[in-house]
Amino acid sequence: MVQVKKAVIAAAGFGTRFLPQTKAMPKEMLPLVDKPIIQYIVEDLVKAGIEDIIIVGSSNKSSIEDHFDVPSEDLLNNLRAGGPKKAYYIKELEDIANLANFVYVRQKGPYGTGTPVMNARHLIGNEPFIYAFADDLTVGSPNVFEQLIEHHNTYGGVILPSIKVEKDVDYDRYGILGGSLIKNDILRVDRIVEKPGKDKAPSDFAAVGGYLLTPAVFPYLEEGLKNLSADTEFYLTDAVLEPMIADGHYIHGALIRGKRYDTGDKLEYLKTVVDFALEDDSVNVDFLEFLKNKLG
Repeated sequence: MVQVKKAVIAAAGFGTRFLPQTKAMPKEMLPLVDKPIIQYIVEDLVKAGIEDIIIVGSSNKSSIEDHFDVPSEDLLNNLRAGGPKKAYYIKELEDIANLANFVYVRQKGPYGTGTPVMNARHLIGNEPFIYAFADDLTVGSPNVFEQLIEHHNTYGGVILPSIKVEKDVDYDRYGILGGSLIKNDILRVDRIVEKPGKDKAPSDFAAVGGYLLTPAVFPYLEEGLKNLSADTEFYLTDAVLEPMIADGHYIHGALIRGKRYDTGDKLEYLKTVVDFALEDDSVNVDFLEFLKNKLG
C-alpha cells in the first residue's frame, strides 16, 4: 500500500465573518495564544508522517507563505541582539520553516471544496493524500490525521472523518452518512444525505471537515467540473463522493476521537482561544485566575 505522504490545505477563503480583522490578515493566521491556527494543522500533518504540504490560497495569503519561510535577517538580528533569553525563538522559527516541503498554489476555478483538490492534482500524482481545511481543528492523541491514515491502511479507499450526532439540531447542520457498520466507529458508506433532519437521517454519523482521498477522485472531479452549470458551486460531496459511492468505490466514515474546534466561527474561535490558553503552561495559571475574577 502506498504510504500517505502528501496533504492539501484549502486556504483561499476571505474569512468574511472576521472582518475587518481579516481584511489584511488571513483567517488562517488568527492566533491561538502564540501560534496561528494553520500551524497547528501543519504540525499535526507532519506528526502523521506528511512530508509535502500543498497550500491552496489566494492573492491575500502571502503572510501564510512568509510564516512558513525562514525568518528574515532583520528579525534574526533583533533576536540575536536580545541575547540568550531570545535565542530560543531563533531555533523555533527555523524549525517552523523545516516542518515540511511547502508548495503554494493560487486557487483558480469555481467556489467550493472541489476546486482546491483540482488545483493540486498535478502535485499529488498517483498517491493517496489528506485534504484539510485550515479552520477545522481537532485535538486528540493520536491526532485526526494519524487516525485517518490508520483507517485507510486498514480498510483502503476514501476515509471521511465523522462525529456522532448528539443534538437533534445537528441533523440539520451536517451531511449524514448512511451505510452498514463494520465496527462501532467505522461505517461503510452507501449514501450521504445533506442536512436531512433527524427523522430522515440514515445514521448518527455526521461528516465533518477534511478527508483522506485517493487518486480515484480525480476523474470524478474532472467530470463534475465539465458538467458544472454556470454560477454553481463545486462541492466535493456532490461532484465526487456520491458518484464514487454509486460506482462501488470503498468509502468509509470513521468516528474521530478528540475534541473538534470550528475556528471559522467567531464564537467558536473565542472558545478555542480560551481552551488553548488554559492548556498553555506559560499563561494558564494567571489566565485561569483572571477568568475566576472576571466571573466573580
